[in-house]
Amino acid sequence: MLEKDPVMNQESVMSVLPHRSPMLMINEVLTLAPMESIEATLYIDPAWEIFQGHFPGNPVFPGVLSVECMAQAADIMLMTAERYKGKTPLLAGVDGARFYQKIVPGSHVTAKVNVARENAEKAVVSCNAELYLDEKLAAKCTVTLAMR
Repeated sequence: MLEKDPVMNQESVMSVLPHRSPMLMINEVLTLAPMESIEATLYIDPAWEIFQGHFPGNPVFPGVLSVECMAQAADIMLMTAERYKGKTPLLAGVDGARFYQKIVPGSHVTAKVNVARENAEKAVVSCNAELYLDEKLAAKCTVTLAMR
């Protein structure tokens, strides 16, 4: 896999997203076309407290946090567009979530997201989202966000 220089580091990610630790699920953005597509990464830190209970002796990154990672990538893609700058992204729906690979502490994942459809009048956007582990599809879903 070729390493890409990030177009956004964590500091610039935090200048766009309202999320903060422990709920910030994006470290860097590798590619970004506002209102079109994004590739963003997350390092699954073994020190995260969640792994004390999910699962002791056999830690696994929770599926719900995989969805959150994909949703936050979508948030950045939308919030960097002029019409959604400064809005708060609210998760309005998750459809068709599927999980294919076990994600463990110490892994690096890449979220790839693109816009599927937008209802501009209601400021609601649905996005196709995929999460990759070592270039293999680990999870996918459609996230719908209400920009408020």
